[in-house]
Amino acid sequence: MYSIPGCKSESTAMSEITLEVQGLSTHFETRAGTIRAVDDVSFSVRRGRVLGLVGESGSGKSVTGFSVLGLVDPPGRIAAGRILFKGRDLTKLGEAELRGLRGNRIAMIFQDPMMTLNPVLRIDTQMMETVFAHAEVSRREAWVRSRDALGMVGIPSPEERLSAYPHQFSGGMRQRVAIAIALLHQPDLILADEPTTALDVTIQAQILAEVQRLARDHGTALIWITHDLSVVAGLADEVAVMYAGRIVENGQVSQVLKRPMHPYTHGLIGSVPSRNKRGSKLRQIPGMTPSLLNLPTGCAFRTRCQQADEKCELDPPITAPAEGRMLRCFNPQLEAIV
Repeated sequence: MYSIPGCKSESTAMSEITLEVQGLSTHFETRAGTIRAVDDVSFSVRRGRVLGLVGESGSGKSVTGFSVLGLVDPPGRIAAGRILFKGRDLTKLGEAELRGLRGNRIAMIFQDPMMTLNPVLRIDTQMMETVFAHAEVSRREAWVRSRDALGMVGIPSPEERLSAYPHQFSGGMRQRVAIAIALLHQPDLILADEPTTALDVTIQAQILAEVQRLARDHGTALIWITHDLSVVAGLADEVAVMYAGRIVENGQVSQVLKRPMHPYTHGLIGSVPSRNKRGSKLRQIPGMTPSLLNLPTGCAFRTRCQQADEKCELDPPITAPAEGRMLRCFNPQLEAIV
C-alpha cells in the first residue's frame, strides 16, 4: 500500500486523510471471463486537497469512483481491498449505512447533469428533497439552503432560478445545479466524474475555479476523474495515472507533469497539442488499449512501450523513486519534459 502525502498546510486539520483506498480490486464476472476493471489500486486524498484520476477510456477511473460509493452493480463486485473514509471501512458497511453517507458526507457529480436532475420536477423541489433526505429541518430552512447553494456556484438570481425546470437552464447552468446539490450538506468528499467534458471552455474554466475554491474554503476532499491532463494541471494538487485498471504513477501534479517517469504518462503528456511544436504532427502512443479480458502478462503497457524489455514480462512492483512519488515500471524515463 502506498499513499502520497500532500503539501503541508497551515493547519493540522487540512492534512487529515479523508479517503484512503488500499489494494482495491473490482471485478466483473462475464461469460467470456473475469474483467479486472480495477486491480490493486491504492491512493489517498486529504482534506481540502484535489486528486486528479487520469487515464484513457476504459482504464478503470469511473469504476474506481463507483466502488468508493458502493455503486457497483452485479455482475460487478469488490473482490479485494479496503476503502477507508475517515478511518471507516466502507466495504464493511450495509446498504442502509451507505445510503446515509451518499449525498450527505460523500457526494458525486456525474458527467451528465441529467443523471442528477429529474426533468419533470422544479429545481427547488429536487434540492429541498435532497436536504430532507439527510436533515430534519423546516421547509423554509431547506429552501434557504438550496438558494444559498445555487448562489455559491455562481448562479445569478438564485431565488428565481429555484422555481425553474432543468430544461430552462443551459448545459453549463444544469451542471452548476448538479454541483450545488452535491454541496448541499457540505460533504467531506466529492467524486467528480468528468463533469465538464461536454461544456465549452469558458464555462469549464468558471466551474473548475469554483470547485477549487469550494474545496479550499470548506476543506472538502475532491477526486476529479478525467482524461484531460490540461484540466488536472490547473485544478489538482496530486495526480494518479491509471492504465488497464491499475495506477501506474502517482505524485504531486507539478512533479509528474514536469518529470513523468512512466512511459504511459510521458505519452499522455506528449500527445497534448500544446506540448507539440506548431505545424508538427501530434505525438501518439502506438497501439491500442488491451482488452481487460485478455491483458498481456506482466506490465499491461509493454506491448505499446518503446522501452519494454524481457523484464516487463513480469509484474512490475510498486516503487517510490522519489519523495511523494509512486511508480509501477521497470524502465522509468528520467528526463524532464521541456
